[in-house]
Amino acid sequence: MAMLPSLPTSPLPPKPQEAQEDQECSDFISTLPRGGWGPIRTRKYQGFWVLEIALPSVMTIQKNFKPRPDDLFVVSYPKSGTTWLKAITFATKTRTQYPLSHHPLLSLNPHDCVLNLEECFHKGQASKIEALPSPRILAIHMPYSLLPDSMTSSSCRFVYICRDPKDTLVSMWHFREKTRPKTMEPTPFIEAFEAFCEGTSAVGPMWDHVLEYWRESQRRPEKVLFLKYEEMMDEPVGKVRRLAEFIGCPFSEAEEKGGVVQEIVKLCSFEKLKNLEANKTGTQGGPGMVVTNDSFFRKGGAGDWKNHMSPEMAQRLDGIAQQKLRESGLTLGSVGLEAASCNDVPARGP
Repeated sequence: MAMLPSLPTSPLPPKPQEAQEDQECSDFISTLPRGGWGPIRTRKYQGFWVLEIALPSVMTIQKNFKPRPDDLFVVSYPKSGTTWLKAITFATKTRTQYPLSHHPLLSLNPHDCVLNLEECFHKGQASKIEALPSPRILAIHMPYSLLPDSMTSSSCRFVYICRDPKDTLVSMWHFREKTRPKTMEPTPFIEAFEAFCEGTSAVGPMWDHVLEYWRESQRRPEKVLFLKYEEMMDEPVGKVRRLAEFIGCPFSEAEEKGGVVQEIVKLCSFEKLKNLEANKTGTQGGPGMVVTNDSFFRKGGAGDWKNHMSPEMAQRLDGIAQQKLRESGLTLGSVGLEAASCNDVPARGP
């Protein structure tokens, strides 16, 4: 039976050499351009705007992280369906180890089942990642170009999910407002909108983040599976089947007849997860930002941007995305995500 992550432990005080390296890192970060909005404070690093508090861990991952050949990474631009994809991937991959009627997702938040690599390094808990048995399922938000060569050149695989930028922005704004320090003034939506358009939000610009994984999925479909939030909502059973094929554990004929795919979809549905006690209580995060589990379950649908943006704002954001993605074969627009789908490419083994 696969081991689940243990509860977080406090990191040990840094050694003198580590303290010096931390200071050198802080000094370097202080020289980088600043961006963001409200509670989102970012620095421009290697072409992307990274959360200031997360940048040291990103740099450490680039320098020290050693992936395993069978690692599976769940990837997304923040607030693009991360929680849902973690749940679906974990349930699909571990279905032979845990009966769905007594699955860990019924008592644990998806973020407890699939650890975030940047967060563990940020909390000084890289040892938790190393302690996980293979094959590991880990989550990241890092752009593809910021990943170390050890990840991009190995046989580890990536499942990427993207979402309409307008809904992504609205979800991010709500999430950050709910988790902002009480001492900080609320951020007007228009301020978040302007920063998002400028690309200075966390791990932005979003279109660059999406485009890097999209291009890699076209170049190496056996390494990157590119999924679309809206399509998963419309056809969850088919997408779960495709996911299972990609990660090397397709559903058997007996599982198909037994309705296992549908059971996984039901277990990981927004309404099911939202109403579980584990997702109504408890917290996630670490130094600098602690969030409650219920913060990850607001609406879970598509099109909520219409309640926050004027038609002119929506057209502006769509126009930026269309310009940035020109000739890529991928479009981000008012009807969600429209592009030639990787799902037409036959799945390959590990």
